[in-house]
Amino acid sequence: MSAHRSAHSAPPNVPRTSWTPDSIPDQSGRLAVVTGANSGIGYVTARELARRGAHVILACRSRERGRDAVERLRIEVPGAHTELRTIDLADLKSVRSFAEGWSHDRLDLLVNNAGVAMVPLSRTADGFESQFGVNHLGTFALTGLLMPHLLAAADPRVVTVSSEGQRFARFDMTNLNAEHHYRAAFAYVQSKRANLHFAMELQRRADAAGLRLRSMAVAPGLTRSNVLTGGANSARGRAYGILTRLLLRLAFRPTPDGAKTSLYASTVPHLPGGSYVVPNGPLQLRGEPVLRSRERAIQDSSTARQLWVLSEQLTGVHYSWRADS
Repeated sequence: MSAHRSAHSAPPNVPRTSWTPDSIPDQSGRLAVVTGANSGIGYVTARELARRGAHVILACRSRERGRDAVERLRIEVPGAHTELRTIDLADLKSVRSFAEGWSHDRLDLLVNNAGVAMVPLSRTADGFESQFGVNHLGTFALTGLLMPHLLAAADPRVVTVSSEGQRFARFDMTNLNAEHHYRAAFAYVQSKRANLHFAMELQRRADAAGLRLRSMAVAPGLTRSNVLTGGANSARGRAYGILTRLLLRLAFRPTPDGAKTSLYASTVPHLPGGSYVVPNGPLQLRGEPVLRSRERAIQDSSTARQLWVLSEQLTGVHYSWRADS
């Protein structure tokens, strides 16, 4: 029987009191992949999963920064079970190489955290607009290629990091890849809407196949993270970096708070598939993790199906609903 339940009402076993990472149950024996785990929310997510006993694979674009993150994590969590593997979601060849090199008997948890935000117009190695290509298409391809390993687990979960900004997206199926015009902020929130569509459609398809897979989406809220200051954003110049860091310091909450929704979705035992976990404060910007069902993308299965078909065409990845033998 599928774990999916309507996100309109939380099941009785989902905590309603204040939730912190200290609430995470024992994760021993669980195998997790966290993309973009070398810094920010991804690093905190990986660290706290490892702290509770999970074996965590830090999937990072830069081997050097990933190695530094693993060393830092092992200092902060002595005895942590971690490993580093490189992946570049802006290059489908790299995504396929990551999946083809999988050396474990299963995968219990995939946290699709890596992404870029509000960068100048650029293209991935495969010719896709970078925010759509990395945030959605790279995530779609990686999840699909790892699906047989997820289905080999007893209770697999996929957690995809969206954004509170997706609520403001004008989702234009004719301009997902900047075919007509490009504005960085609009392309970003559109890619985050795509993340939410993907997470919900993944759950629908898993349910239709009668699988135990649970797919969740999360929004971290306003969080200090280098997604706005690092990587491709360095091209915006020194003034942009200074102003952005100042804004992050004054208005955004610390990174560990932003990781709460990812950790909640990854570890709360009875959380139903199809959940969208957000901060409970005004505009979903701050507060403790709660489930939210009043989002257009959650209910819009027609657009989600269209996006899924397009994503298959663009990436060449078609999901297999059978476990790896």
